[in-house]
Amino acid sequence: MTSKKLTLLIADRDAARTLAAAMQDFVEPPPDALTLFESAHEGWRIDAYFTEIPDATDLRAALADITGLDVPEIAVEDVPPLNWVAISQAALPPVLAGRFTVHGSHDTGRVAQGPNAILIDAGEAFGTAHHATTYGCLNAIDRLARRRAYRRVLDLGCGSGVLAIGAARALPRAVIIATDMDPTSVEVARSNMAANTAPARIAVYAAAGLDHPRLRRTARFDFVVANILAGPLIRLARDLRRAVAPGGQLVLSGILIPQAPAVIAAYAAQGFALNRHERVTGWSTLTFSKR
Repeated sequence: MTSKKLTLLIADRDAARTLAAAMQDFVEPPPDALTLFESAHEGWRIDAYFTEIPDATDLRAALADITGLDVPEIAVEDVPPLNWVAISQAALPPVLAGRFTVHGSHDTGRVAQGPNAILIDAGEAFGTAHHATTYGCLNAIDRLARRRAYRRVLDLGCGSGVLAIGAARALPRAVIIATDMDPTSVEVARSNMAANTAPARIAVYAAAGLDHPRLRRTARFDFVVANILAGPLIRLARDLRRAVAPGGQLVLSGILIPQAPAVIAAYAAQGFALNRHERVTGWSTLTFSKR
């Protein structure tokens, strides 16, 4: 089957990163692979590869609506049916986020291996640290773990499992639960945990939100991280009020900067105080304390 490549050329780096992230996270069906590179003569170039191609005009309008940016014309061309996921993986460099170095298997021989090296290959589940939201959450885990030895951690919407793995590395005595509503993501997370020899104190479950017997049986968490999207996070505010222990920390991401005030208001109404708002290339990572 012939694949299609959609190309956007953007002059501004931050706008290019925001559009690439929105295309990766919000487009249905999502691209099979996506790359973002700086070009010597064209500014920044996004190439997205699709087997099931969205209509380019509709995609352009959707990206403009999501990001509020002026989206350029999208060029479409046929490309051979290669393994574009593997090809794009090979172009992803390691990412330093706080104490952590997140890298793909193609860089294993070039990255110093140790407790802060996390192996995650881009694939069917979200989360490699190249995205600003994963990067922001890893920074928050690193920062908060230096201040307090949290014991009960929840990674809600775990995707690839990278945040749960990072939490296990930073908090060696914590019991960690990771959940995702997508069964494929749960399997990918378990596979990544095995590849990183993650400890048995991490448990991974398929669950929609907080609806799982293990979560209902567990005492309230003193650290919760949820890298989802703004809409679901707002809807989960009341449930997370019950899940987070008094004095506990809550890290939220998957939030475009213009969406942050609504998320902050929803959590303030549930007794959370905003401690930090980190902004990276169009995306927000919010850190709250439970009053």
